[in-house]
Parts: sequence; C-alpha cells; structure tokens
Amino acid sequence: MRETIARNINRYRKERGMTQEELARMLGVTFQAVSKWENAQALPDIMLLPQLSRALGTSVDKLLGYVSQDQSVTIYEELYRSEDYYWGTKPNTACYRILELMPPTRRLKLLDIGCGEGKDAVFFARNGYDVTAFDVSDAGVEKTKRLAERIGVPVRVFKADILDYRLDTEFDILFCSGVLHYVKPEYREEIFGNYKRFTNPDGLHAFNVFVEKPFVAPPPEKEPHAYKWRSGELLTYYHDWYIRESAEIVFDCNSSGVPHQHAMTTMIAQKKVG
Repeated sequence: MRETIARNINRYRKERGMTQEELARMLGVTFQAVSKWENAQALPDIMLLPQLSRALGTSVDKLLGYVSQDQSVTIYEELYRSEDYYWGTKPNTACYRILELMPPTRRLKLLDIGCGEGKDAVFFARNGYDVTAFDVSDAGVEKTKRLAERIGVPVRVFKADILDYRLDTEFDILFCSGVLHYVKPEYREEIFGNYKRFTNPDGLHAFNVFVEKPFVAPPPEKEPHAYKWRSGELLTYYHDWYIRESAEIVFDCNSSGVPHQHAMTTMIAQKKVG
C-alpha cells in the first residue's frame, strides 16, 4: 500500500500543478515530509488523510488506492452492459502471432492489459496460458468472468486503471490492444519501465497504439481521457529490447456505427538479457 499511496500523492499533486512545497504549506508540514511520502519512505498520518485528499482534489479511498476512479473514465462502460459482446468473441489476430512466437509448451504467465470484455484473455487461457487480466470497466470485468466461465477456462480478472496499476510480479507475456492511448504522456516512461522490469528474460510485449495522422480523420467517438501518440513513439520505450516485429497500419472501423479509419502502430518486442 505504501507504494500506491506514494504514487497517488505524486500523481494528484502534479495534476493540480502544485510543488511539494506548496502542498506542504497547505497541510502545515515540511516539504521533506511530502518528499518522503512520494518516495514511499513514510506514510502521512491517518488524521491528515481527509485534509490531504481535499488538497489533492480526490477522495480518501481513491488516494489509498481502494477505488480507481470517482466516475467512469471510459465510454465503453455503458456499451459493455449489453448482453451482446460489443467487440465480439473472436480474438485479435495478434493473439495467433503470440501462439507462434511463444507457444505454451511450459507454464507461461500472460497479462492482458485492458482486457475489455475478455475475448483475447479467454482465447489465451483456452490455448494453455496462465492468464491474468484487468480492465477499468466494471461491466467489462464481469463479462470477462462470464465468458471464461462459459468456455470453461480459468482467467484471473480484476478492475484496475492502467494509470494506477503497477506490476509487482513477473510475467512472460504482456498483451495490450487498443488501450495505450489512455496513458498520459507524463506517465509513459514510468509505466513502461515497470512493465519491462517485471517481465521475465525472453518475455514478449505485444502492444498496439492508435497514432495521429494528418490524412486520417479523428474517430467519431468522443473520448475525454484519450491522449495523442505519434508514429514511432512506442518503439522509443523499447530501444534496449529486441524488436521482433513492428508495423504501421491504417484500417477501416465501424465500431460506433459510423464508418471511419484508424492509424495504428503495432509492436512485438522481446526482452533479451546479455
């Protein structure tokens, strides 16, 4: 919990544009105390938590990491509440490439980051991987559980926000599709550093991310919590890994009922240890 509180204090302070000194003055403590909180060297006094959460514009529960958001941060929360599967139940084509590159001939731990309604997580479990998955949507988590139960495979799935959640155990494969545009630019280096650190040697990261192109119109969905990525940016976080595959594609989409296009960078990178 100490690391979670430290990360949240730092995050919410920066989002409000405050320095450690300014936060310290508001709370009547030294800036050294704030620095220790943010470096997980100490915890704020429990009596100070209500005042601290007000200063940071959040709730005590959110500050402590008990809830990821005060309100829905994805437009898909409502869409996932339908009995139908919004994205269907057929896996992403990248899933088959993972099977080719790292088949589960031994126990392989796989994490699906932002699993949505669970179609890819369930596919991996069905093919023999030890699967953990998370999503920020309550409805998505519940539908992932139902799909896994219907198919008869084990998937450990829980609710988490990609901005808040950090790995503390190793995985062999990290898979993430259609989610990284929710990562704010200021958190990218730290988040990818965490993902890379908790990946076993020879492990794979199979990621994609939407990128801006002047010849591709913005999508019709209005997502207030989506952030821009540029071509090649994803690869800069993996300059020290072996880039097994990378491509840039433009594809047609009709997810909202309005025909449109997306530009996307795809990447499969492998952790090599000298």
